[in-house]
Amino acid sequence: MELDTKQSIEGTTTIISKEEALADYFLAYKSREASLIGRREVLSGKAKFGIFGDGKELPQIAMAKAFQKGDYRSGYYRDQTFALATGIQTMDQFFAQLYANPNLEEEPNSGGRQMNAHFASRNLDANGKWVSAVDLYNTSADGSPTASQMPRLVGLAQASKLYRQLEPWPGAERFSRGGNEVAFGTIGNASTAEGHFWEAINAMGVLQVPVVMSIWDDEYGISVPNEYQITKRSLSEMLSGFQRTEEDRGYEIFQVNAWDYEGLIDVYLQAAAIARTEHVPCIIHVVEVTQPQGHSTSGSHERYKSKERLDWERAHDCVQKMRAYILEKGYIEEETLTEQEKAARKEVRGIKNATWKNFQAPILVIRDELASIVQPLAEINPKVGEVLQHLQKDQAPKRRTAVVAAHQIILAMQGQQHPALEELKRWYQNQIETGRQIYSSHITSQSDESPLSVQEVAPVYNKNPEQKSGFEILNMAFDRILERHPEVVAFGEDVGQLGDVNQGFAGMQAKYGVSRVTDTGIREATIIGQAIGLASRGFRPIAEIQYLDYFIYGLQTMSDDLATLQYRTRGGQKAPAIIRTRGHRLEGIWHAGSPLGMMIHALRGIHIAVPRDMTRAVGFYHTLLAGDDPGVIVEVLNGYRLKEDLPENLHDIRLPLGVPDVMIEGTDVTLVTYGACVRIAEEAIAQLAEVGISVELIDVQTLLPFDVNGMIRQSLEKTSRIVFLDEDVPGGATSYMMQEVLEKQGGYYLLDSQPKTITSQAHRPAFGDDGDYWSKPQVETVFHTVYELMNEAEPNQYPAIFN
Repeated sequence: MELDTKQSIEGTTTIISKEEALADYFLAYKSREASLIGRREVLSGKAKFGIFGDGKELPQIAMAKAFQKGDYRSGYYRDQTFALATGIQTMDQFFAQLYANPNLEEEPNSGGRQMNAHFASRNLDANGKWVSAVDLYNTSADGSPTASQMPRLVGLAQASKLYRQLEPWPGAERFSRGGNEVAFGTIGNASTAEGHFWEAINAMGVLQVPVVMSIWDDEYGISVPNEYQITKRSLSEMLSGFQRTEEDRGYEIFQVNAWDYEGLIDVYLQAAAIARTEHVPCIIHVVEVTQPQGHSTSGSHERYKSKERLDWERAHDCVQKMRAYILEKGYIEEETLTEQEKAARKEVRGIKNATWKNFQAPILVIRDELASIVQPLAEINPKVGEVLQHLQKDQAPKRRTAVVAAHQIILAMQGQQHPALEELKRWYQNQIETGRQIYSSHITSQSDESPLSVQEVAPVYNKNPEQKSGFEILNMAFDRILERHPEVVAFGEDVGQLGDVNQGFAGMQAKYGVSRVTDTGIREATIIGQAIGLASRGFRPIAEIQYLDYFIYGLQTMSDDLATLQYRTRGGQKAPAIIRTRGHRLEGIWHAGSPLGMMIHALRGIHIAVPRDMTRAVGFYHTLLAGDDPGVIVEVLNGYRLKEDLPENLHDIRLPLGVPDVMIEGTDVTLVTYGACVRIAEEAIAQLAEVGISVELIDVQTLLPFDVNGMIRQSLEKTSRIVFLDEDVPGGATSYMMQEVLEKQGGYYLLDSQPKTITSQAHRPAFGDDGDYWSKPQVETVFHTVYELMNEAEPNQYPAIFN
């Protein structure tokens, strides 16, 4: 559907033709029918769960009229009519997603990975390369966590502002036409109670970015009415303090009824024009919204809404109001309208039936394959016949149905021999692997631009290398990065004018401008959101979270959005943002944390580098910039003032991800660590050498990915003993490393002694030198652990010292 509309605005009144009004009504009507049928498909067992956009059809049609190619939507799971109006999703794709069809051609939003009404335009081609976003109606990939769409909206809108401010670089034309794009956000009234909403609204107001933010207000959040959600009864009243004035920046704020067809179009065209031309953010509070089917298929709203409320909703239903409008205008006779509505219902049902048939077709092929293979087994084993009979009676089989049946048949045939059994086992393994490929691909990039494919360029030193402090090495590197890469922007708390708290970006704002190196407020969730949105639109952001302890504020956005983006779109979208932070070894509860275990488990899909010094940090910045995946780089907090040798090729270093560094070779024990603990380990190893213990020190360098070539296992083949060291809590990153080496690499079979972990205490570190000493691993901790390991193995050679 082409949305360069023929509407014109005369004063404040939108001119709407008869043809357009009728087309809009039938789009709303078909969308409503899809919602009604979708609910029945869930209740019949054909679909697992359903959540629909009924009651919001007219506001979304109006929004679609203001939405242009190149624009972006960051919304939530009520926007099906908007998706249908823009062509972001077709009706058959709507049902394919409801059924979780894994065929990308039939369900292009996520390949069956996301529940229905989670939309994502395919901004990457089959090879993982960017397509031209300016030629698409774009929607960033939806997520289910409430208000999670808000942080990335900040970055999606900010990209337009930066494209207007900065000189274009080669390739920028694929992402923007001079900053003319608007980012459209949508949210339900109840989710405005989330902190992400207010943080993002404040950030967009500060930045003055082109956004049109819609709030669909049906006065409930599942069963909880607005009086429990918001301070004032009206969100518009609450938001009125954000209204711009002649003296101060802010928003343009509109309120409009969800059933007011002409008013909705008028408001959306006005708001979009203001955002697009003036780069002033707008909020549209859509009130008197109804939700005819309740929240979702998991419950009924009759349980918590009064009869009076339900009667009011029926009277104010936007589709019924629209029907009355076109009849009142005389656009169509009611008898004709009724006949066309009947045809529309038939059309939607026909699409549903065809989509179900397409979904079932490959599943039935799998089922028939299995039946053909096991038929000879059914003739000799009654249990096989029972399983087969049950399989063939299933009216809505799934892929797993046949796989589970095959598993049961293999168990039933245990101890028996038959050629068909061997064929069945091969078929079973093939189905397991096929399913794994369907549902487990694209955790990270699979393109030839993956940072895992970046070729290593090791540091090169002359005979007498110059000594530089760690922060000076970073500063030199960031200077060249900004010079080489006009698409790189850096931001965070104190990054701009100050150049960050440790001076890595010192002088960069003055040299490259406030648009490229800038400060933000204290708002970690939307700092990450800025990075996601900007990276989704062609920029390469370096977003700073000032300390590793503050990572938690942005963890939800990183975990639910950035880390899952490639996966949940099955390679349809990416956001190669770099998140920069610093941590380790500082003293005190709130600035000394090393929650790497938490990060490893929450951020699968994001590479995590833990360099021991700033030269290696630079190498990882270069590697990530050469790739197309997001990454986190944790710089060592007490390393900025330490002196390092300056490589001759600092600006070309690229370190491979997932490749450890064997720093010290040894024969008795393998000691595995990273980051600031490397220096602790080096000192302890020197002391251990004095008592005759040879320790091999391995710096893993990255935790995600981890030792992709099995180097640690090779070390263990030599030493037969292993210790994992870090300053995370017990059960954290050391346990993860242990599983990787002993289980995945098979290191368990090489052990002659019990594997050991050295961690911090279970509590947060206390303040001061003494608090640090008894909270975190020290040189003495490492010495004792390794020595005791050798004492247990060879007590005569290494007698007990301290007990």
